[in-house]
Amino acid sequence: YVNEVKPGRYGVPRPFYFPLQPSYWTGRPCTTTSQEVRGGGERSGDDLHEEEPRNMAVGISVQNLIKIYDNNKLSKCFQSSTKHETRRRVAVDGLNLNMYEGQITALLGHNGAGKTTTISILTGLYTPTGGTAVINGYDIRSNMDQIRHSLGICPQHNVLFDRLTVLEHLKFFARLKGVHGRGVQEAADTMIQDLQLGDKRNTPSRHLSGGMKRKLSVGIALIGGSKTVVLDEPTSGMDPYARRATWDLLAKHKEGRTILLTTHFMDEADLLGDRIAIMAEGKLRCSGSSLFLKSR
Repeated sequence: YVNEVKPGRYGVPRPFYFPLQPSYWTGRPCTTTSQEVRGGGERSGDDLHEEEPRNMAVGISVQNLIKIYDNNKLSKCFQSSTKHETRRRVAVDGLNLNMYEGQITALLGHNGAGKTTTISILTGLYTPTGGTAVINGYDIRSNMDQIRHSLGICPQHNVLFDRLTVLEHLKFFARLKGVHGRGVQEAADTMIQDLQLGDKRNTPSRHLSGGMKRKLSVGIALIGGSKTVVLDEPTSGMDPYARRATWDLLAKHKEGRTILLTTHFMDEADLLGDRIAIMAEGKLRCSGSSLFLKSR
């Protein structure tokens, strides 16, 4: 109970009365329409945002998302005796964005634009200051456990076990995602083939190159049929050939999934992104297909 109410630095805290909430026992998804998402938050201008498709299922619905970091928390303790103002940094400022099943949404922006913070909120690492997001019908503020059942994540920095081999990593995460029996070995073998890591299948991760570790991290995110996949700069550190192979892998596996990736590379966003969203200073500046954005 204490871990749920006070998760510490990382995680979304539940209200103290969460055992009394029906959603805690039933895991009931909420219903959200695209119109609700368009309604709030600040956008640069409608002419910079392409009209959204009406015949596609919304996998991720970000609704007026806000994240403010307090860079001087200590001053709060002395506010009554000093006139020192607390510094606050707005990392995400009223973000509204729909991401669709069967598509790759590329989130583009410079360092500090708010991309990684947005991903951290969507994956339950940080609590939003305001607003929310709905993933596969579940609200991140109250149903993160249900969301994680079908969530695959490739973080910006590799999180691997040094002593486990490529095969052992993939089998381990396949089991975590609910794959059982012979399906575990089959899923791992298929993913190794798709990742082009056949000659490294029994190599411990500590002996892999940086590019191979990124490939493995992408494979971990995709294995097990994750319905929602979040990739934070997945091709960073890869050589051009490996980047191209990873692009082909993502294009192959996007059917039936909602994929969100962040990137610094314009060519990557252009090639992979069915929809591209550009952020700056925590705000969504423009969004749409590559062709639409080029015409603007």
